[in-house]
Amino acid sequence: MNKRAPDQRDGFILVAVLWILAALASFVAIFSSYVSASATTAAVRNEGAIASGLANAAVELAAHRLLAGPKDKRPTHGDISFRMRSAQVSALFRDEAARIDLNAAPREVLAGLFTALGAQPEAAGTYADRLLAFRAQLPENGGREEDLYREAGLNHGPRGAPFVHVEELWCVAGLPPALVAAALPHVTVYGGRGGVNAAEADVVVRAALRENESEADQSRTGRQATSNTVATAGDTVRVTVRIDFQSGHRRMAEAVILLREFGDDPFRVLDWREEALPAEPARYRGRNP
Repeated sequence: MNKRAPDQRDGFILVAVLWILAALASFVAIFSSYVSASATTAAVRNEGAIASGLANAAVELAAHRLLAGPKDKRPTHGDISFRMRSAQVSALFRDEAARIDLNAAPREVLAGLFTALGAQPEAAGTYADRLLAFRAQLPENGGREEDLYREAGLNHGPRGAPFVHVEELWCVAGLPPALVAAALPHVTVYGGRGGVNAAEADVVVRAALRENESEADQSRTGRQATSNTVATAGDTVRVTVRIDFQSGHRRMAEAVILLREFGDDPFRVLDWREEALPAEPARYRGRNP
């Protein structure tokens, strides 16, 4: 039998087949990656939904503990932890008066905060004046306060009312951005009291209180002046929740709640935020947070 000698067409067909196989292999790899990414995304979304429910449960448990006894014996801080299936939940609650209230704090406490954050005393007093003028119902110095905002190129003036959120601190004319960023973790609009719970405050807030006390107060009492401090628990509490999944994913939630009777509800949520945290390295998984 005569055999046909190979020609150039055979080589072309072989190359075409190899290209098709390579394309199919690439398609399979891409599809596999897509399926894997879709599964991972679905798992993360599912964990996000679960985390919201667990955060709500932690906040309710904190509120239950705070309301379990009489108000005059209410704790000013505490913690809660529990495990549910693949998630470890831990929560800390603390009296919101541990922060400086932008709407109620007097000038000397506000100036003390700016000084504690690195401002010179004279400048700190000026920043405190700007903050007070921003929240005043009738801006101080009449129209001159409005002029400060126009001269700064801002398209707004003083609020002329209480702060509705701590982020409005960015809107106060004359405050250095770095100082605002440094102040935000130490202030609130939910404390409802001019005094600060010094026992629960962080080191910056305690330093702010020390900055405004007079030498006479120190020599007379040997401790912080009490005019700008409180010792009893208030009605607003900040609850910080952390949720660790066995997968290594982590989420956090933070709520500020008001402990009062609202019909059938024993408390009301004033502020709530959630966010994902960086995944925990595998070697640390399974440990308590």
